[in-house]
Amino acid sequence: MKFFVRFVFNPGFDRAADFPHYRGMASSFGHLFRISTWGESHGGGIGVVVDGCPPRLKLSEADIQPDLDRRRPGQSKIVTPRKESDTVQILSGISSNGLTLGTPISLWVKNEDQRSEAYNEMQDKFRPSHADYTYFAKYGIRAWQGGGRASARETIGRVAAGAIAKKVLREQFGVEVLAYVKQVQKIIGDVNPDRVKLKDVEANIVRCPDPKAAANMIRLIERIRNEGNTVGGIIEGLARGVPAGWGEPVFDKLEADLAKAMLSLPACKGFESGDGFAGILLTGLEHNDAIRARGGKVFTTTNRSGGIQGGISNGETIFFRTAFKPVATVMHPQATVDVKLHNTTLKGRGRHDACVLPRAVPMVEAMTALVLVDHALRQRAQCG
Repeated sequence: MKFFVRFVFNPGFDRAADFPHYRGMASSFGHLFRISTWGESHGGGIGVVVDGCPPRLKLSEADIQPDLDRRRPGQSKIVTPRKESDTVQILSGISSNGLTLGTPISLWVKNEDQRSEAYNEMQDKFRPSHADYTYFAKYGIRAWQGGGRASARETIGRVAAGAIAKKVLREQFGVEVLAYVKQVQKIIGDVNPDRVKLKDVEANIVRCPDPKAAANMIRLIERIRNEGNTVGGIIEGLARGVPAGWGEPVFDKLEADLAKAMLSLPACKGFESGDGFAGILLTGLEHNDAIRARGGKVFTTTNRSGGIQGGISNGETIFFRTAFKPVATVMHPQATVDVKLHNTTLKGRGRHDACVLPRAVPMVEAMTALVLVDHALRQRAQCG
């Protein structure tokens, strides 16, 4: 019996057909704990599929809704007034007695308050510093109503999945994840990352645990909103209780994965862990974290490394900062081009945040939890 193999070169190959592992638009994140988000800003709804969640975890919508409430629009006078309840529904992956089955968990949130007419002019014009032009350059088509997948409403799926990840971390690994607004423009909050609690973060609408700085931040955001303008700032994230050993030593370093996670968020333009860029002002002797042992436990006398060394957690509190740019939509005419590449102008319309930071806090927490739970499961699988 003879077998013949015929090779045909097709100069006009189709990426999906000829390269079945080509992922195209990357809407998935994680390895063992993997999420895939879906949906557009002005479509029927937003959702996520969570694959790899450990079985027999007690889970209901009540575990997920609080984080979505912290992310949703219309929650205070300093965020977008779009009215969405962002009520989550669990569609699969849960037993009749409320335990995870180990199978994919599908979550869905309906879009309720769509006003696509506010975006009619943007059907033909690209908004400056938005993803309108770049999406069009890549795909030749775009969801111009609300920005489609580039809208911050996409993060509903991340926050919902992150709530599950936080519960796994808390109940199975004793890890707490938290984030808060550290800075808005030039106003900087004085916050101790080792002592701050969730109730401190939620004590005001800007989510800065420093009450004095928070009051100044709120006044600034209100003034900027009245001017039709926007401001950015910094969110600090942390994880307490992470044991030594999570992370990989080369390409999947823990801080590298955290950086990718944060920079995948809308409007996030910067990341630093530990002392970050400020570390260049110190010498090596000043910057090094001295190592000691007490009662059979290793610890460092300082934490300039932010809880990560060599890409692997060292048992100290993990902390980092993320920079969010001013929201791109401003209520003033700006220079742009239309889809025919004619020079024109465009004035922002619709309902938008003057500062994304208060609503981005749960997004940062979610992405932190997704990274950490994935590495926790990888560590358990590899090392026990």
